[in-house]
Amino acid sequence: MCTENYDPYYPDRPVVDQYIPVCAKHPGLGSKPAFIWADDQAGGGSGVSPRETLTYSELDSAVQRMAAGLLEVLRRGDTVLVLASPGIRLVKLMFACQRAGLVAVPVIPPDPSVIGTPAEGPAHRHLLRAVSQARPRAAVADAGYVGAVTRSSISALMSLNWVSVDRLERWPAVASTVAATGDGVYEGCGPRETYLVQYTSGATGDPKPVVVTAGAAAHNARAARKAYDLRPGSVVVSWLPQYHDCGLMFLLLTVVSGATCVLTSASAFVRRPRLWLELISEFKATCTPVPSFALPLVLRRGRSEHGTRPLQLQTLRNLILVNEPIYKSPVDEFLEEFGPAGLRASSISPSYGLAENCTFVSTAWRGTEVTLPSYKKLLPSARLPQPSLLTEALDVEIVVVDAETGKLVEDGVEGEIWLSSPSNGSGYLGDSPASREVFGARLQGRAGPCFVRTSDLGVVHGTERYLYVLGRTTDAIVVADSQRRVPAHYIETAAFESSPGRLRGGCIASFTTLPVSPSPVVVVAELQNGGGGGDMAGICHGIRQAVWREVGVTVARVVLAESGGVPKTTSGKLQRGAARAKLLAGKLPKVFEARYAGLEPAAGVLMVKESASRWARLQSPL
Repeated sequence: MCTENYDPYYPDRPVVDQYIPVCAKHPGLGSKPAFIWADDQAGGGSGVSPRETLTYSELDSAVQRMAAGLLEVLRRGDTVLVLASPGIRLVKLMFACQRAGLVAVPVIPPDPSVIGTPAEGPAHRHLLRAVSQARPRAAVADAGYVGAVTRSSISALMSLNWVSVDRLERWPAVASTVAATGDGVYEGCGPRETYLVQYTSGATGDPKPVVVTAGAAAHNARAARKAYDLRPGSVVVSWLPQYHDCGLMFLLLTVVSGATCVLTSASAFVRRPRLWLELISEFKATCTPVPSFALPLVLRRGRSEHGTRPLQLQTLRNLILVNEPIYKSPVDEFLEEFGPAGLRASSISPSYGLAENCTFVSTAWRGTEVTLPSYKKLLPSARLPQPSLLTEALDVEIVVVDAETGKLVEDGVEGEIWLSSPSNGSGYLGDSPASREVFGARLQGRAGPCFVRTSDLGVVHGTERYLYVLGRTTDAIVVADSQRRVPAHYIETAAFESSPGRLRGGCIASFTTLPVSPSPVVVVAELQNGGGGGDMAGICHGIRQAVWREVGVTVARVVLAESGGVPKTTSGKLQRGAARAKLLAGKLPKVFEARYAGLEPAAGVLMVKESASRWARLQSPL
């Protein structure tokens, strides 16, 4: 994959921060907005919501000031915890860390008012995990947050040097030396130096800290720029969390492309999903990344009856879908609903990414195709080159491998996806054995660079060699009678489609009662708010029949849970292992349960109903 820039007078740089002064001094880019923060206080009415705009020239000056402020309390190479609230200040802070030569560890800030109390949740535990693993010298947060934390009694947090981002923003202006010092040496993070410790989503276990160099991050942004054909005229709209993965990568990608990025918060999208489409229309966006589960959510709560502002989506070239697997049917439904507003099928850009490769891996988008193929109801996430047509070594190589032998499998055979790229992370922080296993894989019988084992099941299918991501290998369920490996999402999709009016899409988890398959299969499904009451046994029976009919898997136990009962990561991925643990510990908010005796689909049923008070709460309206 070639990541060379399109403009020979605007050459690529070894690290992302070095693009900023180039843009700031460029006659056509310096006064152009780099980032725009769009709040939603207008709430979908005709009024204009508040906007905060940051030009490339302003970004360069702000980053220089904040970097100088950081180096007053830290030394180059130190690690700093980044806990600022989402927004323009967080954007400036992430680039300031790179310019100061610091290692940034961005973490979503948990509610400081309950730190050290029984009300602490997963976000608080993750904060303490990051402090323990990354060993930062300082933490940067909003002034109010710093005050709340310093009043707590948590020794791990009190030992840090807390810095107010408000103070950094007021730091005196400093002459920029980012382009070069007198001897021509850039003073920020070098391409081989660690810039970022990025945590994985934690979908299959505790989040892992991935070490990313500044050079790997720059390569990843350039690769994505080339894949999506982004240019200075491109406009991105993103509501993804800015602390990791795709949300963070699009900050870097914006600068590397010289583009404009319109940001809003994930909470604003969840409150009012139509906001996303309104921002695309207002700013004439050309590119927008969203997790694939966002489409059904918008179809439920973002149609024309949910807002008065007209939608104009014809400028969109890339509707980037992440969070595999990516089903074809909700994409088709989304196109049918919003096609009249100008949305084109050629904009659909199913993509693949993972934290161990900074973020971006591939996309199946090519810009001209109207219809993408499908395999087992899924859209592809890449189109791989024909081996016989290769004339030189690939910059980025994606292969499907027999995980047991390390041998390449033939097209059409499912296996584990492996990836070799300059974007690969350097390993997991402080975990050498896991780093060697995941980041040091070798293909049997072939010399060359190491590969990252993704733990994703995939298959290359068709004459055009499309790659389909089928799901996590650890979530696959082994069917006892045939030893088939069935990705859990197929069971969950069949379960949802059996009763879409009563169940919450994307909030159904399937797993075995024991971590090792084969063992009895369980389906936990969240009921929609107000969906309690009625024929609960009928819903459970419908789920079981649908899974048997569509997937050929016998379900031994169906649990209907309250809304919010199925654990998820901050990026919306199901945590099936955590759901199993909650169920076995009796901590899952059950509303109704059906247990089935025997292995045949016609087996008997044992129903267990939860307390009347819990049932009554579930029947209350939104």
